[in-house]
Amino acid sequence: MHLILGSTSLFRKTLLERLQIDFECDSPDIDETPLTDEPIENMVVRLAIAKARAISARHPDSLIIGSDQSAVLNGKKLSKPGNFDNAFKQLTKASGQRIIFQTGICLLNTKTAKIQSACIPYTVIFKSLTSNMIENYLHKEKPYNCAGSFKSEALGIALFKKFEGDDPSSLIGLPLITLINFLENEGVSILEQPT
Repeated sequence: MHLILGSTSLFRKTLLERLQIDFECDSPDIDETPLTDEPIENMVVRLAIAKARAISARHPDSLIIGSDQSAVLNGKKLSKPGNFDNAFKQLTKASGQRIIFQTGICLLNTKTAKIQSACIPYTVIFKSLTSNMIENYLHKEKPYNCAGSFKSEALGIALFKKFEGDDPSSLIGLPLITLINFLENEGVSILEQPT
């Protein structure tokens, strides 16, 4: 069966490449508007499934990976900042606080219509940040397309006091430990693939 990543995210593509398996990327086009009073955990799973289903007709006999992520600070969803000013405000609010990343993942078997899905939380705890630290970080890394205004896999690591969670890859947007388990349930063992 073909493996399809239902995403155009360079971060997710780079993560999946770690598994050293063949896959293709396809871009889902879905409405990502939250439902009224929808818990973040439910929303990210719903959207991960919707992304996989959106491209399923184009990929018969495939395993399609869908993923969606939201960052939450003090109960409020963080968006991608888009520019320096918004990122500065986000990181100022995050200073000394906890941001919880909720990452929804699903694996859709288009041959059987079987869906496996989960929400994987991961928490980052920020150091107390000065305005100068935030400004310097933003000028160096420009993480304006990242929820939470940082790239943990790069210089953003300097912003944190510690991480809490079971799967560090979920922070970047694709929980590989969970995905590997889903693939094994479909008979695909990562370490038994030929080289």
